[in-house]
Amino acid sequence: MNKIINGDALSVLKKMKDNSINCVVTSPPYWGLRDYGVDGQLGLEKTFQEYINKLCNIFDEVKRVLKKDGTCWVNMGDTYGGGAGGYCPHENEVGASKNQIKRKSIGMEKSLCQIPSRFAIEMTDRGWILRNELIWFKPNCTPSSASDRFTVDFEKIFFFVKNKKYFFEQQFEKNLTVGDSCEDAGRITYGGKRNTSVYINSNGRNKRCVWKITTQPYKEAHFATFPEKLIEVPIKAGCPEEGIVLDPFSGAGTTGAVAKRLNRSFIGIELNSEYIKMANKRIKYTLDGKGLKRWFK
Repeated sequence: MNKIINGDALSVLKKMKDNSINCVVTSPPYWGLRDYGVDGQLGLEKTFQEYINKLCNIFDEVKRVLKKDGTCWVNMGDTYGGGAGGYCPHENEVGASKNQIKRKSIGMEKSLCQIPSRFAIEMTDRGWILRNELIWFKPNCTPSSASDRFTVDFEKIFFFVKNKKYFFEQQFEKNLTVGDSCEDAGRITYGGKRNTSVYINSNGRNKRCVWKITTQPYKEAHFATFPEKLIEVPIKAGCPEEGIVLDPFSGAGTTGAVAKRLNRSFIGIELNSEYIKMANKRIKYTLDGKGLKRWFK
């Protein structure tokens, strides 16, 4: 508990107990975008079909260890396919290594591969319930050098559950107008007349599916990390206080740091031992919700 385990996600998950985790928040390595320099890493498969299958095998184990009322949140970006010429990187990546260039999507030259959609469909085919497809809008996205398409300024977050009944604490956002209250009840018309009786929830309106959050680089990481603000809502909404949050692809330890700050326990899994050192240092100096430094000494 409250540590990051060094190992392959699938192997470590197979050793974990059934129905032991409250919430999973993670961002798997994207297909064909970066070589993290570790043997057996996910994301360097020769085809996206192999990548999707390998990734969903891992999430089969995630589903097993997740409690019956557990929630699972997965952040994922897309990839442009290359033909015989090779590879087209994502806007948020600086470039590709020689190993990455070899992993191309033949027959889909210049085409968006639709990796997130393919992943979500395979997950539901394997029994997951997809509750939301959320959009992470990045107002400060990296500019694109492409002149024959639009710059991609968003990624997707999928909200999965394993059963129809699950833990969920409703999240709210500020009402923009009176009509935004009570799920836009004020905008409904009856017989051509606008409904003027609107109940205003003091908490605000039910949170929407497009989240405007700037990217937040972590200075010690040479790879992309998701911002802490991005995963605050999934943890608050999908994990009870003092519950356990799991990240099977821990990276720089963002999930662990946010879980600690929000008074949740966490378990991380990471293949790269150097990343674990970085994450442990980061989490050690993260204050929890009570202003205490604990768990890591």
